[in-house]
Amino acid sequence: MLYADVVLPLSLQGLYTYSIPDGLKDKVTAGSRVIVQFGKKRFYTAIVFKAYKPESEIPHVKEIVSTLEDYPIVTPSQLQFWKWISFYYMCSLGDVYRAALPSALKLESETQILLNPDFESDEPLSEKERLVFYVLSATKALNISEIEKLSGIRNVIPVIKALVDKHAAYTSEYVNNPYSAKTQPAVRLSKAFTDGELSALLDDLGRAKKQQHLLAIFLHLQESHKPVFKKKLLDEAQVSPAVLSELVKKDILQIYDFETGRFDYGETNLDKAYTLNPHQQKAYSEINDSFAEKDITLLHGVTSSGKTEIYIQLIKDAISKEKQVLYLLPEIALTTQITNRLKAVFGNRLAVYHSKFNDNERAETWTKLLTKSEIQVVLGARSAIFLPFTSLGLIIVDEEHEGSYKQQEPAPRYNARNAATMLANMYGAKVLLGTATPSVETYYNALEGRYGLVKLTKRHEDIELPQIEVVNTKELRRKKLMKSILSPPLLDRLKNTLSKQEQAILFQNRRGFSSVLECKSCSWTPTCVNCDVSLTYHKGQRMMLCHYCGAAYPVPAECPDCHSTELDNHGYGTERVEEEVREQLPEAAIARMDLDTTRGKKAYERIITDFETGKTNVLIGTQMVSKGLDFDKVSVVGILNADNLMNYPDFRAYEKAYQLMTQVSGRAGRKNRQGLVLLQTAHPSHPIISYVRQNDYEAFYQSQIDERKLFRYPPFFRLISIVVRGRDERVLDEAAMSFTKYLKQSFGERVLGPGKPPISRIQSLYIRTILLKVENNASIQKVRDAIIHHQSQLFANASFKGILLHYDVDPQ
Repeated sequence: MLYADVVLPLSLQGLYTYSIPDGLKDKVTAGSRVIVQFGKKRFYTAIVFKAYKPESEIPHVKEIVSTLEDYPIVTPSQLQFWKWISFYYMCSLGDVYRAALPSALKLESETQILLNPDFESDEPLSEKERLVFYVLSATKALNISEIEKLSGIRNVIPVIKALVDKHAAYTSEYVNNPYSAKTQPAVRLSKAFTDGELSALLDDLGRAKKQQHLLAIFLHLQESHKPVFKKKLLDEAQVSPAVLSELVKKDILQIYDFETGRFDYGETNLDKAYTLNPHQQKAYSEINDSFAEKDITLLHGVTSSGKTEIYIQLIKDAISKEKQVLYLLPEIALTTQITNRLKAVFGNRLAVYHSKFNDNERAETWTKLLTKSEIQVVLGARSAIFLPFTSLGLIIVDEEHEGSYKQQEPAPRYNARNAATMLANMYGAKVLLGTATPSVETYYNALEGRYGLVKLTKRHEDIELPQIEVVNTKELRRKKLMKSILSPPLLDRLKNTLSKQEQAILFQNRRGFSSVLECKSCSWTPTCVNCDVSLTYHKGQRMMLCHYCGAAYPVPAECPDCHSTELDNHGYGTERVEEEVREQLPEAAIARMDLDTTRGKKAYERIITDFETGKTNVLIGTQMVSKGLDFDKVSVVGILNADNLMNYPDFRAYEKAYQLMTQVSGRAGRKNRQGLVLLQTAHPSHPIISYVRQNDYEAFYQSQIDERKLFRYPPFFRLISIVVRGRDERVLDEAAMSFTKYLKQSFGERVLGPGKPPISRIQSLYIRTILLKVENNASIQKVRDAIIHHQSQLFANASFKGILLHYDVDPQ
């Protein structure tokens, strides 16, 4: 008997063993998708990790129900990569599986409800039970959401359970496959006709002129050896579908579904000229020299230095060697502009992969990479590292410093930049890290010689770096000149910019209208009932929202404590900035880019295209606007509140502030002109402000690296953040203290905490954090084993069974 160890898409540790029935033994291999029963009624799509024949039979093992393909859908390299992610980031293989595979490829059973036609009631049904009973059918199964919709009952599960208990209905489980290939009706000959037979058919249709004409057009289109699509055929022949139907009835033509791709990026044009300037050519040569000695190279290029052109040349080189390239970007917003640049060169050799695509689109990219060889360049956000590459030769991590590469929730909490280096190692590929503001850890590795280092210090066409003016908002307020969010100098520059038909970007790293609503009389502020955080007022939606759990609340007309109607807004977000600009500059055409305005699939593209084409001339946004976007006519950038970026309780706060301010400044003056940046701050003498003004990354880095070494932070130590959550605060505190005590048995003073995070309750769960600082040369295996051992000690105490634990390795 053959057996298979499989991973399920559940947060469960380890693999599960199933037997392979004789009829499937030739189809089940490592990487295959199989349907298995888990529990009494549930069915899942599992991925086979290993098929084998043990020395003796394994008792009490369920059989695999079926396979879904005749070929593995996950490659051996991917399975190894999954194991590494699970091991390093301390999560289950099931967590990795859920993150890696597109939802359309993860089938699960759905509970279906059917009416029992033989049911006879011994007692009257309740009103809700009657509603559901008359909605149900004995022949057509309905799922929970369909029943809720038809019956109008919001929480219908207790009602269904009551009906099932009374035998008025019963449940069934079936596996639902949501993935479907995109097809288009096409036309072909019903059988293989000889030239003589076709000629005779045309003659026989002499009386049916339209049918004769349609057949002649079809034969002409068929000469291209491409599918003849029904719509194109009817358009070319200018006849009705009825004419085609007659030819189908006569068994001359046949209509069938032709599988088409959801993406069409056009023809490949590798000869398209992207001439590198001398500075770019020098950097390109140095990167190749570096790759000869090192697997990872950092390209430290100032903003607007033309790094993308260098990337394109390196991609061409990889393709010429028949290698695949993964081009990672931190934000979906960036893919809109870069996709157009890559499409022009690589056409349908390019695939784009990110979360704004629907399930079927992502599943199609996966299967194309797995089964076809034409895709050689993948452009994607962090989840693209899980795709099934076959001959990966180069990984480009653009804007490598970005925190968006780190997955926060749910597990696996991986960093795509770091994981990409391991992925490249598995394939023997090279990694290029590109940025104008390297992370401290990356720059340290480059200076230490672990990575190659290439610098690009000149902007494209030798445009000067933007001039940065600091606006002292504290002094302006003292003189009572600061009457709005926009300082007088910034307002004057904006008016001047608009008068010259140029564009401006305003950066405020907070969305919504105001951060806090406060009663003027008693200082009451509304907070979320689920989280220990104040609500953000969103004026456009006329709601107060919790940015942690997503709960929405109506705006109160009065203070619930003192009943005063005088409620004041404190702080400001992008929505309030937009309102202010509309009032001060009525002639401006404004666009706002934040989480609230980019929820739709095409929202990013629409906002960026409108700004590129000049339909809008002022772009207001959060950190989305700072990430590598390239606009020709932007001459002014306003950073509205630099202090907000620096005043955060995190050892990376200054690093993130420097990176954000430098990056958003780089959006100014990118074509034929020097740009201007106005940086509003109440602390103009702050050292970070000075580093940004002088574009002095070296001085900034030196100040940070000295502090990191002194206080034992990365890159000198590895961090593991242990997050402990629970509904009972007293039990949580006891559990966190106990776990800390256990950890100190192995790690001593390397353990800090437990402590309360700034937001200490989210979604009704109280939170405590423990921080573990481990030397870089410590064995990852031994550290992990010790932590897991102490975790088992903790959960040996029955009173802690309700406690939730998760690990954030290398927290961002």
